[in-house]
Amino acid sequence: MSKDSIRHVSSAPTAPSKKLPAARFDIADLYQGPFTPEQAQAAPTELDEKLRQAYFWVINNAIISPHYDVEFNHEPPVVLAIGDRKSLLELPTAQSYSSFVLMPLLTLALQRKCLFIGGPGRGKTASALLMGVLAGYTPHDVKRAMQHGHPQMTVADLLGNPLPADLLKAENLGEIRVSWRRWLGMRVKIIDEYNRIPTRTQSALLTLMGDGYAELMDQIYESPPSAWYLTANDDAGGGTYQVIDALKDRIDVIVQALPFNPRFLPMLLARIEDNIKPEQWLPKSLVFNEAELEQMRESIRGIHFPPPVLRRIEYFASQFELCEAAAEQLEYKGKDTARLAGTDWAWLTAQDTGRDRTKDLGCQTRNGVSVRNLMTLLEYSKALAFFRGNTEVALDDVRQVLPFVLYDKLKPDLDAPIFQKPNYAGLRSDRISWLRMLFDQACAEFEQSNLDRDDAVGALLAQIHLGLDGLSANEVQKRLTQIERTIANLAASKKLYGPIHDDLLALKYLHQRYRNYLNWLRA
Repeated sequence: MSKDSIRHVSSAPTAPSKKLPAARFDIADLYQGPFTPEQAQAAPTELDEKLRQAYFWVINNAIISPHYDVEFNHEPPVVLAIGDRKSLLELPTAQSYSSFVLMPLLTLALQRKCLFIGGPGRGKTASALLMGVLAGYTPHDVKRAMQHGHPQMTVADLLGNPLPADLLKAENLGEIRVSWRRWLGMRVKIIDEYNRIPTRTQSALLTLMGDGYAELMDQIYESPPSAWYLTANDDAGGGTYQVIDALKDRIDVIVQALPFNPRFLPMLLARIEDNIKPEQWLPKSLVFNEAELEQMRESIRGIHFPPPVLRRIEYFASQFELCEAAAEQLEYKGKDTARLAGTDWAWLTAQDTGRDRTKDLGCQTRNGVSVRNLMTLLEYSKALAFFRGNTEVALDDVRQVLPFVLYDKLKPDLDAPIFQKPNYAGLRSDRISWLRMLFDQACAEFEQSNLDRDDAVGALLAQIHLGLDGLSANEVQKRLTQIERTIANLAASKKLYGPIHDDLLALKYLHQRYRNYLNWLRA
Protein backbone atom coordinates (compact mmCIF):
# COMPACT_ATOMS: atom_id res chain seq x y z
CA MET A 1 0.00 0.00 0.00
CA SER A 2 1.22 3.49 -0.89
CA LYS A 3 -0.27 6.97 -0.97
CA ASP A 4 -0.39 6.78 -4.77
CA SER A 5 -2.04 3.37 -4.96
CA ILE A 6 -4.64 4.14 -2.29
CA ARG A 7 -6.03 6.98 -4.43
CA HIS A 8 -6.33 4.81 -7.53
CA VAL A 9 -9.77 3.77 -8.77
CA SER A 10 -9.68 1.07 -11.44
CA SER A 11 -11.29 1.93 -14.77
CA ALA A 12 -12.30 -1.71 -15.28
CA PRO A 13 -16.01 -2.34 -14.53
CA THR A 14 -16.58 -3.94 -11.15
CA ALA A 15 -19.23 -6.22 -12.62
CA PRO A 16 -17.91 -7.16 -16.09
CA SER A 17 -21.25 -8.58 -17.25
CA LYS A 18 -22.95 -5.24 -16.66
CA LYS A 19 -22.53 -2.84 -19.58
CA LEU A 20 -22.45 0.87 -18.92
CA PRO A 21 -24.83 2.86 -21.17
CA ALA A 22 -23.28 4.31 -24.29
CA ALA A 23 -22.63 8.05 -24.27
CA ARG A 24 -25.38 10.03 -26.01
CA PHE A 25 -24.40 11.96 -29.13
CA ASP A 26 -24.89 15.71 -28.93
CA ILE A 27 -24.24 17.86 -32.02
CA ALA A 28 -22.81 20.54 -29.74
CA ASP A 29 -19.91 18.18 -29.04
CA LEU A 30 -18.68 18.75 -32.61
CA TYR A 31 -17.82 22.35 -31.71
CA GLN A 32 -16.07 21.50 -28.42
CA GLY A 33 -12.92 19.96 -29.90
CA PRO A 34 -11.44 16.58 -28.88
CA PHE A 35 -11.91 15.13 -25.39
CA THR A 36 -9.13 15.99 -22.99
CA PRO A 37 -7.96 13.28 -20.53
CA GLU A 38 -9.58 15.28 -17.71
CA GLN A 39 -12.92 15.32 -19.51
CA ALA A 40 -12.69 11.61 -20.22
CA GLN A 41 -12.13 10.93 -16.53
CA ALA A 42 -15.07 13.15 -15.66
CA ALA A 43 -17.49 11.16 -17.83
CA PRO A 44 -20.50 10.19 -15.68
CA THR A 45 -20.55 6.77 -14.05
CA GLU A 46 -23.81 4.96 -13.41
CA LEU A 47 -24.65 5.21 -9.71
CA ASP A 48 -24.76 1.44 -9.16
CA GLU A 49 -21.26 1.17 -10.67
CA LYS A 50 -20.06 4.05 -8.50
CA LEU A 51 -21.50 2.34 -5.42
CA ARG A 52 -19.63 -0.86 -6.30
CA GLN A 53 -16.43 1.12 -6.90
CA ALA A 54 -16.86 2.64 -3.43
CA TYR A 55 -17.35 -0.84 -1.95
CA PHE A 56 -14.21 -2.25 -3.53
CA TRP A 57 -12.14 0.79 -2.61
CA VAL A 58 -13.23 0.52 1.03
CA ILE A 59 -12.72 -3.25 1.22
CA ASN A 60 -9.30 -3.14 -0.49
CA ASN A 61 -7.86 0.03 1.05
CA ALA A 62 -9.69 0.99 4.23
CA ILE A 63 -11.63 -1.69 6.13
CA ILE A 64 -9.69 -4.95 6.20
CA SER A 65 -12.55 -7.44 6.17
CA PRO A 66 -11.74 -10.57 4.14
CA HIS A 67 -15.00 -12.18 5.29
CA TYR A 68 -17.11 -12.87 2.21
CA ASP A 69 -20.23 -13.88 4.12
CA VAL A 70 -22.76 -12.53 1.56
CA GLU A 71 -22.40 -15.27 -1.04
CA PHE A 72 -23.75 -15.57 -4.58
CA ASN A 73 -23.34 -18.34 -7.13
CA HIS A 74 -23.75 -18.61 -10.91
CA GLU A 75 -23.12 -22.36 -10.78
CA PRO A 76 -22.85 -24.94 -7.97
CA PRO A 77 -19.96 -23.96 -5.67
CA VAL A 78 -17.20 -26.14 -4.30
CA VAL A 79 -18.19 -27.07 -0.73
CA LEU A 80 -15.76 -28.60 1.75
CA ALA A 81 -16.47 -30.03 5.20
CA ILE A 82 -13.97 -28.82 7.80
CA GLY A 83 -13.21 -30.03 11.34
CA ASP A 84 -14.93 -32.42 13.73
CA ARG A 85 -18.26 -30.64 13.34
CA LYS A 86 -18.00 -30.79 9.56
CA SER A 87 -18.40 -27.03 9.19
CA LEU A 88 -18.98 -26.11 5.56
CA LEU A 89 -16.56 -23.92 3.62
CA GLU A 90 -18.28 -22.72 0.44
CA LEU A 91 -16.31 -21.17 -2.43
CA PRO A 92 -18.75 -18.82 -4.23
CA THR A 93 -18.77 -18.81 -8.03
CA ALA A 94 -20.21 -15.27 -8.41
CA GLN A 95 -19.15 -11.91 -7.00
CA SER A 96 -19.66 -12.04 -3.23
CA TYR A 97 -19.25 -9.44 -0.50
CA SER A 98 -18.39 -8.65 3.10
CA SER A 99 -21.51 -7.67 5.06
CA PHE A 100 -19.46 -5.36 7.30
CA VAL A 101 -18.92 -2.98 4.36
CA LEU A 102 -21.87 -3.87 2.11
CA MET A 103 -24.72 -3.29 4.57
CA PRO A 104 -23.47 0.17 5.70
CA LEU A 105 -23.12 1.15 2.02
CA LEU A 106 -26.70 0.05 1.29
CA THR A 107 -27.75 2.03 4.35
CA LEU A 108 -26.09 5.11 2.86
CA ALA A 109 -27.88 4.54 -0.45
CA LEU A 110 -31.25 4.12 1.28
CA GLN A 111 -30.60 6.70 4.03
CA ARG A 112 -31.71 4.26 6.72
CA LYS A 113 -30.27 3.13 10.07
CA CYS A 114 -27.46 0.63 10.69
CA LEU A 115 -26.09 -0.67 14.00
CA PHE A 116 -22.54 -2.03 14.26
CA ILE A 117 -21.96 -4.53 17.09
CA GLY A 118 -18.72 -6.17 18.15
CA GLY A 119 -15.78 -5.86 20.53
CA PRO A 120 -13.69 -2.70 20.89
CA GLY A 121 -11.16 -1.90 18.18
CA ARG A 122 -12.77 -3.94 15.40
CA GLY A 123 -13.48 -1.09 13.00
CA LYS A 124 -17.09 -0.16 13.87
CA THR A 125 -16.44 3.57 14.25
CA ALA A 126 -13.94 3.57 11.36
CA SER A 127 -16.54 2.08 9.01
CA ALA A 128 -19.14 4.64 10.09
CA LEU A 129 -16.58 7.43 9.59
CA LEU A 130 -15.93 6.29 6.01
CA MET A 131 -19.65 6.44 5.22
CA GLY A 132 -19.63 10.09 6.27
CA VAL A 133 -16.64 10.80 4.00
CA LEU A 134 -18.38 9.02 1.10
CA ALA A 135 -21.32 11.40 1.62
CA GLY A 136 -19.04 14.39 0.99
CA TYR A 137 -17.92 15.45 4.48
CA THR A 138 -14.31 15.85 5.53
CA PRO A 139 -12.96 13.40 8.12
CA HIS A 140 -12.56 16.36 10.49
CA ASP A 141 -16.23 17.34 10.12
CA VAL A 142 -17.45 13.76 10.58
CA LYS A 143 -15.38 13.29 13.74
CA ARG A 144 -16.56 16.57 15.25
CA ALA A 145 -20.20 15.74 14.49
CA MET A 146 -19.99 12.21 15.92
CA GLN A 147 -22.01 11.85 19.12
CA HIS A 148 -20.34 9.77 21.84
CA GLY A 149 -22.73 8.11 24.27
CA HIS A 150 -21.93 8.52 27.96
CA PRO A 151 -23.91 8.14 31.22
CA GLN A 152 -24.21 11.90 31.81
CA MET A 153 -25.42 12.77 28.29
CA THR A 154 -28.39 15.18 28.49
CA VAL A 155 -30.98 16.12 25.89
CA ALA A 156 -29.21 19.49 25.55
CA ASP A 157 -25.89 17.69 24.90
CA LEU A 158 -27.60 15.79 22.10
CA LEU A 159 -29.74 18.49 20.51
CA GLY A 160 -28.61 21.98 21.52
CA ASN A 161 -29.16 24.74 24.07
CA PRO A 162 -31.56 27.67 24.44
CA LEU A 163 -29.95 31.09 23.97
CA PRO A 164 -29.21 32.61 27.42
CA ALA A 165 -30.41 36.08 26.40
CA ASP A 166 -33.79 34.71 25.36
CA LEU A 167 -34.14 32.84 28.65
CA LEU A 168 -33.97 36.19 30.46
CA LYS A 169 -36.21 38.18 28.12
CA ALA A 170 -38.81 35.69 26.91
CA GLU A 171 -42.32 35.77 28.35
CA ASN A 172 -43.22 32.33 26.95
CA LEU A 173 -41.43 29.26 25.59
CA GLY A 174 -42.26 30.19 22.00
CA GLU A 175 -39.97 33.22 22.22
CA ILE A 176 -36.91 31.24 23.27
CA ARG A 177 -34.58 30.50 20.37
CA VAL A 178 -32.45 27.35 20.42
CA SER A 179 -28.87 26.98 19.24
CA TRP A 180 -29.20 23.60 17.55
CA ARG A 181 -26.25 21.26 17.27
CA ARG A 182 -24.68 21.26 13.81
CA TRP A 183 -24.78 17.48 13.38
CA LEU A 184 -28.59 17.53 13.20
CA GLY A 185 -28.44 18.90 9.66
CA MET A 186 -25.94 16.38 8.28
CA ARG A 187 -26.85 13.60 5.80
CA VAL A 188 -24.81 11.09 7.84
CA LYS A 189 -25.33 10.87 11.58
CA ILE A 190 -23.13 8.74 13.86
CA ILE A 191 -23.89 7.76 17.47
CA ASP A 192 -20.97 5.96 19.09
CA GLU A 193 -21.85 3.54 21.94
CA TYR A 194 -25.52 4.40 21.87
CA ASN A 195 -26.26 1.98 24.71
CA ARG A 196 -24.43 4.27 27.17
CA ILE A 197 -27.00 7.07 26.68
CA PRO A 198 -29.44 7.68 29.59
CA THR A 199 -33.04 6.60 29.05
CA ARG A 200 -34.46 10.16 28.97
CA THR A 201 -31.96 11.19 26.30
CA GLN A 202 -32.74 7.99 24.37
CA SER A 203 -36.35 9.22 24.10
CA ALA A 204 -35.18 12.44 22.41
CA LEU A 205 -32.98 10.36 20.09
CA LEU A 206 -35.97 8.14 19.27
CA THR A 207 -38.01 11.16 18.12
CA LEU A 208 -35.14 12.34 15.94
CA MET A 209 -34.47 8.89 14.42
CA GLY A 210 -38.07 7.83 14.02
CA ASP A 211 -39.88 11.04 13.10
CA GLY A 212 -37.08 13.22 11.72
CA TYR A 213 -37.39 16.18 14.05
CA ALA A 214 -35.93 17.44 17.33
CA GLU A 215 -37.93 19.26 19.98
CA LEU A 216 -36.51 21.49 22.70
CA MET A 217 -38.08 24.35 24.69
CA ASP A 218 -41.18 24.25 22.48
CA GLN A 219 -38.99 24.74 19.38
CA ILE A 220 -38.87 22.27 16.47
CA TYR A 221 -35.92 21.42 14.22
CA GLU A 222 -36.71 19.46 11.05
CA SER A 223 -33.84 17.11 10.27
CA PRO A 224 -33.14 16.22 6.60
CA PRO A 225 -33.23 12.58 5.44
CA SER A 226 -29.99 10.95 6.49
CA ALA A 227 -28.15 7.67 6.99
CA TRP A 228 -27.69 6.74 10.64
CA TYR A 229 -24.83 4.67 12.04
CA LEU A 230 -24.82 3.51 15.64
CA THR A 231 -22.24 1.40 17.44
CA ALA A 232 -22.37 -0.84 20.52
CA ASN A 233 -19.87 -3.27 22.00
CA ASP A 234 -22.74 -5.52 23.06
CA ASP A 235 -26.38 -5.19 22.05
CA ALA A 236 -27.68 -8.11 24.12
CA GLY A 237 -28.04 -6.27 27.42
CA GLY A 238 -24.58 -4.70 27.67
CA GLY A 239 -23.86 -1.01 28.04
CA THR A 240 -24.54 1.41 30.86
CA TYR A 241 -28.27 1.69 30.10
CA GLN A 242 -30.78 -0.75 28.67
CA VAL A 243 -31.82 0.48 25.22
CA ILE A 244 -35.56 1.13 25.03
CA ASP A 245 -37.41 -1.27 22.75
CA ALA A 246 -38.87 1.47 20.55
CA LEU A 247 -35.38 2.80 19.78
CA LYS A 248 -34.11 -0.70 18.96
CA ASP A 249 -37.04 -1.20 16.63
CA ARG A 250 -36.10 1.91 14.62
CA ILE A 251 -32.77 0.32 13.66
CA ASP A 252 -33.06 -1.24 10.22
CA VAL A 253 -30.04 -3.56 9.98
CA ILE A 254 -27.47 -4.93 12.41
CA VAL A 255 -23.94 -5.82 11.28
CA GLN A 256 -21.45 -7.77 13.37
CA ALA A 257 -17.77 -6.80 13.26
CA LEU A 258 -15.89 -10.06 12.70
CA PRO A 259 -12.38 -10.69 14.12
CA PHE A 260 -9.29 -9.36 12.36
CA ASN A 261 -7.42 -11.99 10.34
CA PRO A 262 -3.71 -11.77 11.35
CA ARG A 263 -2.67 -12.93 7.86
CA PHE A 264 -3.36 -9.34 6.78
CA LEU A 265 -1.07 -7.78 9.39
CA PRO A 266 1.34 -6.45 6.71
CA MET A 267 -1.40 -4.06 5.58
CA LEU A 268 -1.52 -2.55 9.07
CA LEU A 269 2.25 -2.26 9.14
CA ALA A 270 2.22 -0.41 5.79
CA ARG A 271 -0.28 2.10 7.18
CA ILE A 272 1.97 2.80 10.15
CA GLU A 273 5.13 3.16 8.08
CA ASP A 274 3.52 5.39 5.42
CA ASN A 275 1.38 7.31 7.93
CA ILE A 276 -1.79 6.46 5.98
CA LYS A 277 -5.28 7.14 7.34
CA PRO A 278 -7.63 5.78 4.66
CA GLU A 279 -10.44 8.25 5.35
CA GLN A 280 -8.08 11.08 4.34
CA TRP A 281 -7.23 9.48 0.98
CA LEU A 282 -10.68 8.63 -0.38
CA PRO A 283 -10.71 9.43 -4.14
CA LYS A 284 -13.01 12.35 -4.94
CA SER A 285 -14.60 10.40 -7.77
CA LEU A 286 -16.20 8.09 -5.17
CA VAL A 287 -17.89 10.85 -3.17
CA PHE A 288 -21.69 11.06 -3.49
CA ASN A 289 -23.29 14.49 -3.49
CA GLU A 290 -26.80 15.16 -2.21
CA ALA A 291 -28.39 14.96 -5.68
CA GLU A 292 -26.72 11.60 -6.37
CA LEU A 293 -27.92 10.18 -3.06
CA GLU A 294 -31.48 11.25 -3.83
CA GLN A 295 -31.26 9.90 -7.39
CA MET A 296 -29.91 6.61 -6.06
CA ARG A 297 -32.86 6.25 -3.70
CA GLU A 298 -35.25 6.89 -6.59
CA SER A 299 -33.47 4.28 -8.72
CA ILE A 300 -33.66 1.72 -5.91
CA ARG A 301 -37.37 2.31 -5.46
CA GLY A 302 -37.79 1.58 -9.18
CA ILE A 303 -36.26 -1.92 -8.95
CA HIS A 304 -38.90 -4.51 -9.87
CA PHE A 305 -40.02 -7.04 -7.24
CA PRO A 306 -41.19 -10.23 -9.02
CA PRO A 307 -44.42 -11.71 -7.57
CA PRO A 308 -42.90 -15.22 -7.06
CA VAL A 309 -40.14 -13.74 -4.86
CA LEU A 310 -42.66 -11.61 -2.94
CA ARG A 311 -44.88 -14.67 -2.43
CA ARG A 312 -42.02 -16.55 -0.76
CA ILE A 313 -41.50 -13.66 1.66
CA GLU A 314 -45.22 -13.80 2.46
CA TYR A 315 -44.97 -17.51 3.19
CA PHE A 316 -41.87 -17.05 5.34
CA ALA A 317 -43.44 -14.24 7.41
CA SER A 318 -46.62 -16.32 7.92
CA GLN A 319 -44.70 -18.96 9.87
CA PHE A 320 -44.01 -17.14 13.13
CA GLU A 321 -46.88 -15.13 14.63
CA LEU A 322 -49.41 -17.91 15.30
CA CYS A 323 -49.85 -19.05 18.91
CA GLU A 324 -52.96 -21.22 19.00
CA ALA A 325 -53.29 -21.31 22.79
CA ALA A 326 -52.99 -17.51 23.21
CA ALA A 327 -56.67 -16.74 22.51
CA GLU A 328 -60.05 -18.16 21.55
CA GLN A 329 -60.88 -15.77 18.70
CA LEU A 330 -58.94 -16.53 15.53
CA GLU A 331 -57.74 -12.94 15.04
CA TYR A 332 -56.03 -12.87 18.46
CA LYS A 333 -54.24 -16.19 18.21
CA GLY A 334 -50.83 -14.53 18.08
CA LYS A 335 -47.67 -14.42 20.17
CA ASP A 336 -48.13 -10.70 20.69
CA THR A 337 -51.45 -11.37 22.44
CA ALA A 338 -49.64 -13.62 24.93
CA ARG A 339 -46.83 -11.07 25.38
CA LEU A 340 -49.23 -8.18 26.08
CA ALA A 341 -51.11 -10.31 28.62
CA GLY A 342 -47.88 -11.32 30.39
CA THR A 343 -48.62 -15.02 29.92
CA ASP A 344 -45.88 -17.36 31.11
CA TRP A 345 -44.06 -18.52 27.99
CA ALA A 346 -43.15 -21.98 29.29
CA TRP A 347 -46.78 -22.68 30.24
CA LEU A 348 -47.96 -21.42 26.85
CA THR A 349 -45.61 -23.62 24.82
CA ALA A 350 -46.59 -26.62 26.96
CA GLN A 351 -50.19 -26.22 25.73
CA ASP A 352 -49.06 -26.61 22.13
CA THR A 353 -49.40 -30.38 21.74
CA GLY A 354 -51.04 -30.66 18.32
CA ARG A 355 -48.05 -29.88 16.08
CA ASP A 356 -44.62 -31.37 15.56
CA ARG A 357 -42.52 -28.75 17.38
CA THR A 358 -39.32 -29.94 15.72
CA LYS A 359 -40.68 -29.35 12.21
CA ASP A 360 -42.93 -26.30 12.62
CA LEU A 361 -40.74 -23.23 11.96
CA GLY A 362 -42.99 -21.05 14.13
CA CYS A 363 -41.98 -23.03 17.22
CA GLN A 364 -38.41 -21.72 16.91
CA THR A 365 -39.30 -18.08 17.70
CA ARG A 366 -40.88 -16.10 20.53
CA ASN A 367 -42.43 -13.48 18.23
CA GLY A 368 -43.45 -12.69 14.66
CA VAL A 369 -42.32 -10.23 12.01
CA SER A 370 -43.61 -6.65 12.19
CA VAL A 371 -44.80 -4.42 9.34
CA ARG A 372 -41.73 -2.19 9.77
CA ASN A 373 -39.41 -5.21 9.50
CA LEU A 374 -41.09 -6.38 6.29
CA MET A 375 -40.89 -2.95 4.68
CA THR A 376 -37.21 -2.74 5.60
CA LEU A 377 -36.60 -6.19 4.11
CA LEU A 378 -38.23 -5.14 0.84
CA GLU A 379 -36.16 -1.94 0.65
CA TYR A 380 -32.81 -3.58 1.38
CA SER A 381 -33.59 -6.39 -1.09
CA LYS A 382 -34.16 -3.76 -3.77
CA ALA A 383 -30.96 -1.95 -2.72
CA LEU A 384 -28.88 -5.13 -3.00
CA ALA A 385 -30.32 -5.87 -6.45
CA PHE A 386 -29.43 -2.29 -7.50
CA PHE A 387 -25.93 -2.65 -6.05
CA ARG A 388 -25.41 -5.82 -8.09
CA GLY A 389 -26.47 -3.99 -11.27
CA ASN A 390 -29.78 -5.84 -11.73
CA THR A 391 -33.19 -4.43 -12.64
CA GLU A 392 -35.22 -6.79 -10.45
CA VAL A 393 -34.90 -8.49 -7.10
CA ALA A 394 -33.74 -12.13 -7.06
CA LEU A 395 -34.52 -14.63 -4.31
CA ASP A 396 -30.81 -14.63 -3.38
CA ASP A 397 -30.99 -10.87 -2.71
CA VAL A 398 -33.73 -11.46 -0.15
CA ARG A 399 -31.91 -14.45 1.33
CA GLN A 400 -28.73 -12.46 1.90
CA VAL A 401 -30.18 -9.29 3.45
CA LEU A 402 -32.88 -10.98 5.57
CA PRO A 403 -30.58 -12.05 8.46
CA PHE A 404 -29.24 -8.50 8.91
CA VAL A 405 -32.75 -7.01 8.91
CA LEU A 406 -34.20 -9.54 11.37
CA TYR A 407 -31.06 -9.98 13.48
CA ASP A 408 -32.65 -8.88 16.77
CA LYS A 409 -36.23 -8.55 15.50
CA LEU A 410 -37.07 -12.26 15.21
CA LYS A 411 -36.14 -13.68 18.62
CA PRO A 412 -35.29 -17.39 18.93
CA ASP A 413 -36.91 -19.58 21.57
CA LEU A 414 -33.75 -21.33 22.79
CA ASP A 415 -35.86 -23.76 24.84
CA ALA A 416 -37.54 -25.10 21.69
CA PRO A 417 -36.84 -28.80 20.98
CA ILE A 418 -35.01 -28.01 17.74
CA PHE A 419 -32.24 -26.12 19.60
CA GLN A 420 -31.54 -29.14 21.81
CA LYS A 421 -30.25 -31.14 18.84
CA PRO A 422 -26.42 -31.41 18.70
CA ASN A 423 -26.20 -30.09 15.15
CA TYR A 424 -28.10 -26.96 16.21
CA ALA A 425 -25.64 -25.98 18.96
CA GLY A 426 -23.89 -23.32 16.87
CA LEU A 427 -27.21 -21.78 15.78
CA ARG A 428 -28.02 -20.87 19.39
CA SER A 429 -25.55 -17.98 19.08
CA ASP A 430 -25.15 -17.60 15.30
CA ARG A 431 -28.23 -15.52 14.44
CA ILE A 432 -27.18 -14.93 10.83
CA SER A 433 -26.96 -18.63 9.92
CA TRP A 434 -30.12 -19.46 11.89
CA LEU A 435 -32.22 -16.82 10.10
CA ARG A 436 -30.85 -17.79 6.69
CA MET A 437 -31.64 -21.45 7.46
CA LEU A 438 -35.21 -20.50 8.49
CA PHE A 439 -35.71 -18.75 5.17
CA ASP A 440 -34.29 -21.70 3.24
CA GLN A 441 -36.60 -24.11 5.08
CA ALA A 442 -39.64 -21.89 4.44
CA CYS A 443 -38.79 -21.72 0.73
CA ALA A 444 -38.38 -25.51 0.61
CA GLU A 445 -41.82 -25.97 2.22
CA PHE A 446 -43.28 -23.51 -0.27
CA GLU A 447 -41.85 -25.51 -3.19
CA GLN A 448 -43.07 -28.81 -1.72
CA SER A 449 -46.59 -27.40 -1.40
CA ASN A 450 -46.52 -26.36 -5.08
CA LEU A 451 -47.93 -22.96 -4.09
CA ASP A 452 -46.60 -21.28 -7.24
CA ARG A 453 -49.16 -23.24 -9.26
CA ASP A 454 -51.80 -24.20 -6.70
CA ASP A 455 -52.67 -21.14 -4.58
CA ALA A 456 -56.44 -20.89 -4.24
CA VAL A 457 -56.27 -18.01 -1.75
CA GLY A 458 -53.88 -16.08 -3.98
CA ALA A 459 -56.26 -16.47 -6.94
CA LEU A 460 -59.16 -15.14 -4.87
CA LEU A 461 -57.11 -12.16 -3.69
CA ALA A 462 -56.10 -11.39 -7.29
CA GLN A 463 -59.80 -11.38 -8.24
CA ILE A 464 -60.76 -8.74 -5.71
CA HIS A 465 -57.78 -6.54 -6.61
CA LEU A 466 -59.47 -6.03 -10.00
CA GLY A 467 -62.29 -4.21 -8.20
CA LEU A 468 -65.96 -4.82 -7.41
CA ASP A 469 -67.57 -2.32 -9.79
CA GLY A 470 -70.00 -3.95 -12.21
CA LEU A 471 -70.19 -7.34 -10.50
CA SER A 472 -73.69 -8.86 -10.50
CA ALA A 473 -75.31 -10.35 -7.42
CA ASN A 474 -75.04 -13.82 -8.99
CA GLU A 475 -71.30 -13.42 -9.54
CA VAL A 476 -70.79 -12.18 -5.98
CA GLN A 477 -72.78 -15.11 -4.60
CA LYS A 478 -70.67 -17.48 -6.70
CA ARG A 479 -67.46 -16.03 -5.26
CA LEU A 480 -68.82 -16.22 -1.71
CA THR A 481 -69.53 -19.91 -2.23
CA GLN A 482 -66.00 -20.41 -3.58
CA ILE A 483 -64.51 -18.67 -0.51
CA GLU A 484 -66.53 -20.83 1.87
CA ARG A 485 -65.46 -23.97 0.01
CA THR A 486 -61.80 -22.93 0.23
CA ILE A 487 -62.17 -22.31 3.99
CA ALA A 488 -63.65 -25.79 4.39
CA ASN A 489 -60.71 -27.31 2.51
CA LEU A 490 -58.20 -25.54 4.77
CA ALA A 491 -60.13 -26.57 7.89
CA ALA A 492 -59.96 -30.20 6.79
CA SER A 493 -56.23 -30.29 7.59
CA LYS A 494 -57.23 -30.34 11.32
CA LYS A 495 -53.90 -28.87 12.52
CA LEU A 496 -53.46 -25.11 12.45
CA TYR A 497 -50.16 -23.72 11.14
CA GLY A 498 -49.05 -20.14 10.58
CA PRO A 499 -49.62 -19.95 6.79
CA ILE A 500 -53.05 -21.62 7.14
CA HIS A 501 -53.98 -19.16 9.91
CA ASP A 502 -53.09 -16.19 7.69
CA ASP A 503 -54.96 -17.68 4.73
CA LEU A 504 -58.09 -18.17 6.84
CA LEU A 505 -58.00 -14.55 7.99
CA ALA A 506 -57.48 -13.39 4.39
CA LEU A 507 -60.49 -15.47 3.29
CA LYS A 508 -62.59 -14.01 6.10
CA TYR A 509 -61.60 -10.54 4.88
CA LEU A 510 -62.63 -11.42 1.32
CA HIS A 511 -65.91 -12.90 2.54
CA GLN A 512 -66.72 -9.71 4.42
CA ARG A 513 -65.89 -7.50 1.39
CA TYR A 514 -68.15 -9.52 -0.91
CA ARG A 515 -70.89 -9.84 1.70
CA ASN A 516 -70.99 -6.06 2.24
CA TYR A 517 -71.11 -5.49 -1.52
CA LEU A 518 -73.90 -8.04 -1.94
CA ASN A 519 -75.95 -6.38 0.81
CA TRP A 520 -75.48 -3.04 -0.98
CA LEU A 521 -76.64 -4.54 -4.30
CA ARG A 522 -79.75 -5.99 -2.67
CA ALA A 523 -80.56 -2.69 -0.99
